[in-house]
Amino acid sequence: MRTPSLPPEAAALDFAALELLRVVHDSGSFSAAAERLGVNQSAVSYTMAKLRGCFGDPLFVRQGGRQVATERCQDLLERSGLMLAMLEDMARPEAFDPQGSTRNVAIACNYYERVLLIPRIVAAIRQAAPCMTVTVINALGDGHQRLLSREADVLVGPFAPSGAGFHSRRLYVEEYACLMDPAHPAAHGTDLDADGYLALNHVLIQYGPAWRSAYLQEIDAAGHVLTPAITVPSPAGLDTLIAGSDLVATVPRRLGARNAARLVLRDCPFRGQFDLRLGWASHTNASAMHRWLRDLIWQVGRG
Repeated sequence: MRTPSLPPEAAALDFAALELLRVVHDSGSFSAAAERLGVNQSAVSYTMAKLRGCFGDPLFVRQGGRQVATERCQDLLERSGLMLAMLEDMARPEAFDPQGSTRNVAIACNYYERVLLIPRIVAAIRQAAPCMTVTVINALGDGHQRLLSREADVLVGPFAPSGAGFHSRRLYVEEYACLMDPAHPAAHGTDLDADGYLALNHVLIQYGPAWRSAYLQEIDAAGHVLTPAITVPSPAGLDTLIAGSDLVATVPRRLGARNAARLVLRDCPFRGQFDLRLGWASHTNASAMHRWLRDLIWQVGRG
C-alpha cells in the first residue's frame, strides 16, 4: 500500500517549530517567546507564518495585549505536546537497573580467564544483579568476530587492540614463568639462563594455529628454538602432568601461582609480557547495560 506523502508545508515543519508554538502560548507574545528562545523576533514571526500556512489557521489572535490561542491551536498544542514529550523521553539518557534486570550477558574468554577471572566476575554480577544470567563462551582465535556477530557482549583475554569497530581497556600486565616439581634440579638455586632453560624437558601448551604465546615469540626473536618433550592443547590438568616428573611448563605467572602449594614457580628468561584486556564492539559502546558490565569487570579484574 502506498504511504501518503505529506503536503510540502507540513514536510517543512520540525520539532523546533512545534516547540515554538508552545513557547508563544506560554509567554503570551512573539517578543517574549523570542527572548526565551534566544532568537530574533523576525525568526519567530517567520516560523509562525509557516505554521499558519501549514494548518490554515491564524493559531493566535491578539486579545488584551496577549497572543491568545485559537481552538485549532489548542488542539495542535495538545497533540504536539504528546509528540514533544515522547521525543524528550527518547532523548533522555538510557538507564539501567541491575537489581531488576533479567538480561543474559555473554562473556567470551579462554581457559586462563575462566580459571582466574570468571568466578569473581560471576560473583560480582550475581551480587549486583541477582536475576541476570551469564553465558561464558570460548573466545578461541576469533573473539573479535564473536563481538561483531553479537554472540558475546564482551571479550576478556590477551588480545591486541583491533582498530575500527572495537574498543578495549587494559586490565593488567601478565608475564610467563616456569612451573615444575619441587624435586626438579632447576627448582632451586640460581636463576635460569637461556641455555639452561632451553635444555629442559618442556611441556608446550599449543593453544591453536592462530595463537603463539608471547614467550615463544621472544624465543623466536632471539634466534632460538624450543623443542618440547610433550605438547598439550590446554593448561587443564597441567599440575598432575608435572608433579613428580622432570617436566617443566611455561605458563602465565598468575595461573602458575595457583599451584604454589604443590609445585614450584620460577622466573623464566623469556618473560613474554602481554596485556590482559577487556574488549567490546562499537555498537555496544553507548549502551547503559554494557557500560555497567564493563565497569564491573574492570573493577573486578584490574591489577
